[in-house]
Amino acid sequence: MPVTADDVDLSVRLTIEAFTGAPDKWDAPAGTLEWTCWETVEHVADDLFFYATQIGCRAVPREVPFGYRAYREGGPDLTITAKREAGPAGLLQVLEACGALLTSVVRTAPSDARAHHIFGEGDAEGFAAMGVVEVLVHAYDIAAGLGVGWQPPADLCARTLARLFPDVAPTDDPWQTLLWATGRSDLPDRPRRTEWRWHSGPIPVA
Repeated sequence: MPVTADDVDLSVRLTIEAFTGAPDKWDAPAGTLEWTCWETVEHVADDLFFYATQIGCRAVPREVPFGYRAYREGGPDLTITAKREAGPAGLLQVLEACGALLTSVVRTAPSDARAHHIFGEGDAEGFAAMGVVEVLVHAYDIAAGLGVGWQPPADLCARTLARLFPDVAPTDDPWQTLLWATGRSDLPDRPRRTEWRWHSGPIPVA
């Protein structure tokens, strides 16, 4: 089954539900990342914005030249940020808005749309899947920092794995396999990945 705009919407909605009312630990490190939980949400929102504007641009595929910068040494490079005075609710609203942008663009993009990504030129489904992965795995990082639970739907993880990691052999636990594919966990028969990349281009039709 393909990864769709509805999957982007679902991943963002579940993340917002999981983090609404979470303990106020937004300046704690997000899991093993060097970024804080707050910065990591901004990074995810920024990625969703970037993916939407990439696949939504009708120009020859190349990176849309938005400006960006890190707001502290070691922090993520960002175009999109959230006002700190808006608090966690405002931060999650920024995430929701950027998720809605990618959802809408993927839903309306023509089938032949292609756009730049560092891992290879992607189509609308590829950008939807990349958005889903960014949301799911960074929600895992953020949940660790906030001390809350996070368990996305297995079928969503399985579809995303199949689309972006066609070289990864599936298991009976798609979520743990996705974490392994992105270097975040071990599997019993596979050492932890120290390097990885996804397949952003269209999957050839057999």
